[in-house]
Amino acid sequence: MKIKFPVLLLLSVISVLFLTPARAKTNTVAVDVIHSTDKYEAAKRYPVLFRLTVASGWYIHGTTKEDYLIPTALVFGGSDSMSVDNIVFPVPQKKKFEYTDNAVDVYSGTFYVQGMVKVGEGAAAGLKSVSGELSYQACSKASCLAPETVPVKIGLEVAAAGTVTTRINQDIFLASRNMETPDSRYDSGILWALLWVFLGGLALNLTPCIYPLIPVTVSYFGGRGNRRGGHAILLGILYILGLAVTNSILGVTAALTGGILGAALQYPLVLVIIALIMVLLGLSFFGLWEVHVPGSITRLASKNFSGYFGTFFMGLTLGIVAAPCLGPFVLGLLTYVGQKGDPFTGFLYFFVLSIGIGLPLCVLAIFSSTLDRLPRSGDWMLWVKKVMGWVMISMGYYFLGSLIKSPVIYYVLFGVIALGAAIHLGWLDKTGARLKFFSLMKRTAGVLIILCAGTYIFTAIDLNEHVSWAPFNETILEEARVNKQPVILDVYADWCLPCRHMEKTVFNKLEVVELSKKFTTLRLDITRKQPEQEGIRARYSIDGAPTIIFFDKQGNEIPELRVEAQTDAEGLLSHMKKALGGRNVKFKI
Repeated sequence: MKIKFPVLLLLSVISVLFLTPARAKTNTVAVDVIHSTDKYEAAKRYPVLFRLTVASGWYIHGTTKEDYLIPTALVFGGSDSMSVDNIVFPVPQKKKFEYTDNAVDVYSGTFYVQGMVKVGEGAAAGLKSVSGELSYQACSKASCLAPETVPVKIGLEVAAAGTVTTRINQDIFLASRNMETPDSRYDSGILWALLWVFLGGLALNLTPCIYPLIPVTVSYFGGRGNRRGGHAILLGILYILGLAVTNSILGVTAALTGGILGAALQYPLVLVIIALIMVLLGLSFFGLWEVHVPGSITRLASKNFSGYFGTFFMGLTLGIVAAPCLGPFVLGLLTYVGQKGDPFTGFLYFFVLSIGIGLPLCVLAIFSSTLDRLPRSGDWMLWVKKVMGWVMISMGYYFLGSLIKSPVIYYVLFGVIALGAAIHLGWLDKTGARLKFFSLMKRTAGVLIILCAGTYIFTAIDLNEHVSWAPFNETILEEARVNKQPVILDVYADWCLPCRHMEKTVFNKLEVVELSKKFTTLRLDITRKQPEQEGIRARYSIDGAPTIIFFDKQGNEIPELRVEAQTDAEGLLSHMKKALGGRNVKFKI
């Protein structure tokens, strides 16, 4: 439903209730630890396996964050004496549900996760343990449970010096070596993502912060004498690798802290702060304020370091000097990589970004006499900078998107941003006004922005009337009982794609909307954990979403009408008509 990078997809249906697995009352996933040795020696690393068993009829999402889906993650704490790292999940299954537009990554049944246990050099002999947790969200073919967390504890014995250790479970570990992991296979999705990152890096060469570095690059390599052939190519590669190392470190750092970032993004205040930072950085592209690199760093970058290391070091400083322009784009990519939480992916994305940024400079380094053939910087470059400013503002709005519950309001605000960008870039901005061709190009770009945004909004927005839900409140529930009005309580969550599917295919049907006006319609949003909801969920036995509960005119639940799976409009209408007649009592208000 929302703009995502590179494009994010997904999940919700089956209306035959007896085909749906019962809601799990305990953890949906069981975890067993499989050791590779009977005892562990200090200052060594040992492989370990985690056997995950998903309850029959249920699926847990893959480890990559996709749209509203909660990714699966296994995280351990650690100490100097013992830690767990190199956790690798197998390649997930691709499964298409009836409520998804595309196949999504899932795990089901029994599978193994690889890891490495590191015993510290100073670890004392005896029994030790390290604790972690498995976080996941389980969905069936028709409903989703709230995100769950399972504690995982590895208990082991550290051997005394000179103790003989014995390998165990080697048949399982040998079989696991043939397990296909994400590192050994890439689908077209990541290839397209890397292509977009590379093109983004190339586009950054058009910004005012990168373009002036071209003469610095040419003068540096030109001053090294007439070096040609393989030697010149090697120097150019070292130059671009320096930049790649700087940015790749950023990517790995963001991925390693991805769990922290993912948890933080559950809080609205954090989303607002990130959006505000994005907007402020976007405004810096309009020249409202500037970020300047300290003069000492700029002077350092301009020094003529010699040798292979000097060339490599010049590449390292390139990313720092370009920070004022690269910062906003890099921040957006850092956030995206942090959400994925995969260090290798973080390294790969930023390495490819660096290649895109540095490739033109590498070519110039090899053919340093071509500077006079390049177009001069000027108004056109300032205009490109403003385009990127609007991109940053759009990214800021994307982070606020999950806080806007009304699709109509979301798309209207998106349209306002797109219209503002089109008018500003196409007509209000005066850069290059004396150049007829450039002015024509700007106005053409403005028209294209309006057309593309209009097409996107027109195809995505649902203008049908929907059931009007009021946030769940015990007072409203009591008022409905006093007024002798039946109640529908809908349990919803953003991460519940069956819920989202029903929003587009059930709650917007004219018959459902009209009949809902005979009820008090309440919605309990369980997207984010809130302490005050725990009592409500326990009282009404709410395990996940979707859940639809009907109350009669006396305020009693009608148990046989409860829905705990996706349903269609016809099925819901049948329940609504029965609820208007009243049924047996289960819960009293």
